[in-house]
Amino acid sequence: MIPLKDDNPRVMPPLFNYALVLANVAIFFYQISRPDPEAFAMEYGAIPANIMHGTNVSGLITAMFLHGGWLHLLGNMLYLWIFGDNIEGLMGHARYLVFYLLCGVAATLSHIAIEPASAMPMVGASGAISGVLGAYLVKFPRARILILVPILICLTTFRIPALFVLGFWFLTQLTSGLGLFQTEMSANVAWFAHIGGFVAGVLLIKLFERPRNLALFRRRAAFDEFE
Repeated sequence: MIPLKDDNPRVMPPLFNYALVLANVAIFFYQISRPDPEAFAMEYGAIPANIMHGTNVSGLITAMFLHGGWLHLLGNMLYLWIFGDNIEGLMGHARYLVFYLLCGVAATLSHIAIEPASAMPMVGASGAISGVLGAYLVKFPRARILILVPILICLTTFRIPALFVLGFWFLTQLTSGLGLFQTEMSANVAWFAHIGGFVAGVLLIKLFERPRNLALFRRRAAFDEFE
């Protein structure tokens, strides 16, 4: 199930969301242009064991602008592009940036809490974007999302509420994360970063939203429905 777009109206140009997408893409190109991209990830990724000892703490921020490959980058940017614009519209530009970074830090700390001794760098914007998804689920559960679904050998599209799209997404993260405790193995995907970021978004949205911006969304949605 791949989201393609949402039907939620915009109330302002999502300038910071555009900037975040561009920053992630630009840094990824810089990352893969380095002579040793893996060493670059070790230097700027979030390494739990180091952070637990008070070193490389800046990785809490820098890690969320690195990615492990093209699919990792494209998947993250797709979700950020679809869902981030409305959350920025709900909060305003500066608040959105602070919210995004806080969710990313909360996501990384969640991963560290589960694997504090890991020497593997965690990279990716997934945790911060998970916070955006959590906020979107709380504020726009009935917004219609166009999704692409493979059925046997065919591809088809549906429009379904964000409640089901993002609820299903979170359920897959939760079951995958809890599955680690049964296998007692480290995962290549930081599932608990996604879970922690999502929960942070759910909890922080009330603090960061602007009621007048929410009123704008409601008026715009009502106008579009009338049209």
